Amino acid sequence: MSPGSSNTPAPDSEKEPTELARFREQWKAEVRQRQSGAQTQPGAGASTTTTNRAVSPARSDTSTKTVTTSNTHSAPRELPRLAAHAIAGAPNVPVLASHGQSHLSPTLAHAVEIYSNAVFHEQQSQLDEALRLYRQAFRLDPNVDRAYFKEHELSAASSTGHKKTSSTAKVDGVPRSAQKLIVHEDGKDKSYMTSVLLAQVIRSFPEHLVFEPENEKDGRPPINLIPDELLLKILRTLDYTTIERFATVSRKARVLCLDSAIWRDFVYLAYKPPQIADDESLTDIVKQYGSDYRRVYMEHPRLRLDGVYIAVCHYVRTGSSENAWVHITHLITYHRYLRFFPNGQVLSLLANEEWQPQTVIPMLKPTLRMKGFYIGDWSISGNTVYITNLAEKHPVPTHATGELQQSRYIFQMTLALHSRPLGRWNKLDFIGYDSVNVEDGEAIPLPLKHERSFWFSKVRSWPGY
Repeated sequence: MSPGSSNTPAPDSEKEPTELARFREQWKAEVRQRQSGAQTQPGAGASTTTTNRAVSPARSDTSTKTVTTSNTHSAPRELPRLAAHAIAGAPNVPVLASHGQSHLSPTLAHAVEIYSNAVFHEQQSQLDEALRLYRQAFRLDPNVDRAYFKEHELSAASSTGHKKTSSTAKVDGVPRSAQKLIVHEDGKDKSYMTSVLLAQVIRSFPEHLVFEPENEKDGRPPINLIPDELLLKILRTLDYTTIERFATVSRKARVLCLDSAIWRDFVYLAYKPPQIADDESLTDIVKQYGSDYRRVYMEHPRLRLDGVYIAVCHYVRTGSSENAWVHITHLITYHRYLRFFPNGQVLSLLANEEWQPQTVIPMLKPTLRMKGFYIGDWSISGNTVYITNLAEKHPVPTHATGELQQSRYIFQMTLALHSRPLGRWNKLDFIGYDSVNVEDGEAIPLPLKHERSFWFSKVRSWPGY
């Protein structure tokens, strides 16, 4: 074509972007529709190019159907859908293809597909290949991670909309080793997922879980030779703190530590009166947490019996001085101790700084005779702990008659139970502290100006149940 020609060379449809070609075809269709509508006779001036359907300008280009024409320009190809890559044994990569045309650009769609492949390789512990694919995806589009998770949410929403699962169904994609999380309620033909939240987390775990060595050059550790049933038997002999620490070793350890048999033992040992009310059923409590025994043990309030709650309190007292220019102040420190027993008994001790905790804790027994030592009863309702009938159980005989002198006052406490962090139940805050007259039952609130929170300290030699 000569340089002076007024006709512009037609662009190559294969090289230009798909969105530009689509926009051009839509524009041509609208022009043809206006030209055909302006003619007086319907059959006159019929165009050699036929349009199947006019494109509505109100609809977005993502939802508009492709306009087919019979001219020399070919119709734009449909945007490629995002799907899981064809790698054998890759059930965990989400299928991101939606019902209908994808709203992503070709470059972003290709980047998301590479990102999904990188996710799969990371799940298979192929970190070098995953890192290479992540870099490639982010070079194509810096926001590929957002697009990937958005497509993942859309695909999950569409799948849950078309397929409803009952409360007794298993979570799709959970490995076989995680199916041990299903527990059966006693006396009923119902099954419950032990932890729906954790089951969703372990959906990305590989099908076959093993203990991996710390050094890749070494072989698999010998613990893989032990059957899972024997490992569970060993775990049931440990305390819950050790079990949770073991669960952080690997994914295999996490799945094993979620077995309901382990946590069922803890729940039935811990939650019995007075930890729960006499008229309250433990079965109903377990149902409130989705029959997840681990959640019950971690989230349902309970008092720790395998140690002592200690409050360290301070106050300042002004001293006397012979010199008017010298002001003396004393920092007074004292400790409050609370020890709870499974039978509903509680020991309370108020000791000054001369009695340090390492000296007091071995002596904190019902047989202790010491000033400031009281024995009472405790109960719990929700997160509130009630301590009543705090009185000295070893009355001192009077000097005149030698008879035992009963105390005229008893004390009662109301405390709020907290857990820092979750599952510890290691903090008690004062809500109220009253002095009760034994004769008329009048309760007089005591000031809590210098009182501080109780913090739990575990004693290894004390039983927890």
